[in-house]
Amino acid sequence: MSAAEPLRVALAQINPTVGDLEGNAAKIAEWIGLARAEGAGLVIFPELCLPGYPAEDLYLKRHFLLANRSALEELAARVSGITALVGFAEPAPDSASRPAANAIGVLAEGRVQAIYRKGRLPNYAVFDEQRYFEPGGEPVVIDVEGRGIGLTICEDCWVEGPPASLEAARGAEVIANPSGSPYHRGKGRKRELMFAERARAYGVHFAFSNLVGGQDELVFDGHSVVLDPSGELIARAAQFEEELLLCEIPAGAPAGLAEPLSEVAEVYTALVVGLRDYVEKNGFRHVGIALSGGVDSALVALIAVDALGPERVSCVVMPSPHSSPATQADARSIAANLGVGLIEIEIEPMMAGYEQALAEPFGSASGDGSGPEKLPRDPTRPSEPDLAAENIQARIRGNLMMALSNKHGWLVLTTGNKSEMSVGYATLYGDMAGGFAVIKDVPKTLVYELVRYRNERDAEQPIPPSVLERAPSAELRPAQLDSDSLPPYDLLDAILEAYVERDLGREQIVAAGMPPDVVEEVIRMVDRSEYKRRQAPPGIRITPKAFGRDRRLPITNRFGG
Repeated sequence: MSAAEPLRVALAQINPTVGDLEGNAAKIAEWIGLARAEGAGLVIFPELCLPGYPAEDLYLKRHFLLANRSALEELAARVSGITALVGFAEPAPDSASRPAANAIGVLAEGRVQAIYRKGRLPNYAVFDEQRYFEPGGEPVVIDVEGRGIGLTICEDCWVEGPPASLEAARGAEVIANPSGSPYHRGKGRKRELMFAERARAYGVHFAFSNLVGGQDELVFDGHSVVLDPSGELIARAAQFEEELLLCEIPAGAPAGLAEPLSEVAEVYTALVVGLRDYVEKNGFRHVGIALSGGVDSALVALIAVDALGPERVSCVVMPSPHSSPATQADARSIAANLGVGLIEIEIEPMMAGYEQALAEPFGSASGDGSGPEKLPRDPTRPSEPDLAAENIQARIRGNLMMALSNKHGWLVLTTGNKSEMSVGYATLYGDMAGGFAVIKDVPKTLVYELVRYRNERDAEQPIPPSVLERAPSAELRPAQLDSDSLPPYDLLDAILEAYVERDLGREQIVAAGMPPDVVEEVIRMVDRSEYKRRQAPPGIRITPKAFGRDRRLPITNRFGG
């Protein structure tokens, strides 16, 4: 073809599985065939799609690296009539200080025609690429049907300059940017604005092809895009779905231009996709949820049903003498409205057993960790209610959930939100017991938004209005409210956003207008709860800084604020 004719480009927005070299290679081969059948001359796959991303310490295993290179060669042998850019981990020479390079293989006419190696290796937040990869970044421009294609990978384009600027200067008309850019709220729009700046600065097209799907705590949103040299968007793939996005460069035939989701809708979808892929990729058949009738467990139940279907979800209602009839009625209504299995287990007999067994030991010391306290030692006399007794209720429920998991092979989904996890308003081996913490990165105020959003999507409104209207309570003692122990959630979440996500100190937060005494107490609660969070199950990241890979603070730490 002449250079005057448009180049048909396909962005293969796929969902690979880390370590599944055979399955990923088969998917890539299938999508190369689909792109060729659509008349594409170039198909761009995401970053490290062959080994899966992030493969973490699998990159330290030489035999894994060699196997992924062999898979690339086998793929290349089957490619004809199209050029495919495929992300893989290139084994480094023995003399290199790190085991691999984060690379793109250029596959065409039965072989690997060229290799580009990523230069800008992120080492912040959830990224740890300098642990594994040797930096590259030497500009590479290939010819596809008479047009220059510059090669970059993900953060190679996050700042202006080489390699993309040099590739544009050397005649590239298109900068290809295969990526593994994980989701957080609002990130897709920020990427679009950034690529528009780069396209205008270099006077070239940008083609960003991103991963989609869940990998442990990360979710990749896809949202692949193509922009023209003026920064105008000419193609956009859907969020959170596999898609082969086709467009012509320069723009010719109309291309797909998916409408972005609202921020609340994209967060909800991210949670559904993250849970679905965690369950499916790890081989679980069924999930269990302790359903209290409160808003947090209601949200987790909604997400689970949307991710897996009601036939793969069981909810367990475990009332105590402190459980109000209203919350129990709501829990049963939610289960019925969602069509999930429901198990009911009264925990009062177990509470009595614990109380009897612990009457004498509890008579010698307080149960709230505050130090010695004179209490009745008569083993026939019930102990006074205190924090230890409250936590026993949560631990009975956690024990029952794990027993059901053990018996039936369930993955237990915990229901704690980010606000609670931040300040330690959770019970170790109680409500924290489980395998996956679906909403651990979702602040309480956002929990309410997500439930309202999901209710509005459904004419039947599966969550009763009372769940959203009732004051939050753990219901572990009579007339208990979250507000007895915590600031109002709108204030708490604002302080946590500043302290946890933006790393601001006490004085900065107070200067922004927050009450000094509340700021001081919240910071104290966050810091002293680090040991709890280290023992929490993994969960889905939807903010710029989640607990776990993002935020790594010492447990033993005397620096406050």
